[in-house]
Amino acid sequence: MGRRKPGNDDIAQALEQIADLLYVQKANPFRIRAYRNAARSVRAADESLAEHVLGKNMDRIRGLPHIGVGIASAIAEFVNTGRIRLLDRLQGEISPEDVFQRVPGIGQDLARRIAKELDIHSLEELEQAAHNGRLKEIKGVGSKRLQSVKMSLAGMLSRSALRDVRKRGAGYQREGKPPVELLLEVDERYRRRDGAGTLKKIAPRRFNPGGEAWLPIMHSEKKGWSFTALYSNTARAHELGTVRDWVVIYFENENIEDQCTVVTEKTGPMKGKRVVRGRELECRDFYESSK
Repeated sequence: MGRRKPGNDDIAQALEQIADLLYVQKANPFRIRAYRNAARSVRAADESLAEHVLGKNMDRIRGLPHIGVGIASAIAEFVNTGRIRLLDRLQGEISPEDVFQRVPGIGQDLARRIAKELDIHSLEELEQAAHNGRLKEIKGVGSKRLQSVKMSLAGMLSRSALRDVRKRGAGYQREGKPPVELLLEVDERYRRRDGAGTLKKIAPRRFNPGGEAWLPIMHSEKKGWSFTALYSNTARAHELGTVRDWVVIYFENENIEDQCTVVTEKTGPMKGKRVVRGRELECRDFYESSK
């Protein structure tokens, strides 16, 4: 039996839950209001939003009051999967496996192997692994699937994603993404506020049998971007003892939603410095220019 098609009340409830969590976690009031207004608009609609999503008629959803591209995308995600990644994120439940399963051709088992064996966390890092040969080393990734993943990632990451990343190496900058200096600023502020004890803490279900509220979360807005920062609550981070070193930063605007991980470099000329994984060359250039 298939999953029940959500009604407008179900969708509105999910949007209200997002607004409630954003409020508790002291996010930008305008962002909170956006989700509350969208929930009211969904409840007031006299037509099934799920039917529009399934019929690929997204213009009807975006035509409703208070529903822009980002919230319309969240509604479509909820209808198609029963989940909203933002809601998972606010509850501290998202994992690299969840991220990788968004890519056509990558199922749950393969996503888990990729995250564990390659120690990567974002679609940016997955794309780099696809082009530098690391992904092909994973059991279950043959030439045909590899090519499919490359093409899917190209479309998912940006319209300019078909550039030749192999020539640019690990440090290429994709148009439309926040500059590394802004990401490093968010990382620094998150760790500073955690040290000062001023951040709301949430209780993730993963690796937390006692239900302790230990995971600090920070929302911020700058230069047109919305950021959510929290420590990496992944199996690999727990295994290596780097939970409070690896900071996962989710960023979004009206057109892009993605994430990155900021870590302390252990070797090389940037040893001891904070770097954005997958964008090391940009970080190196940033630190060089800051001298």
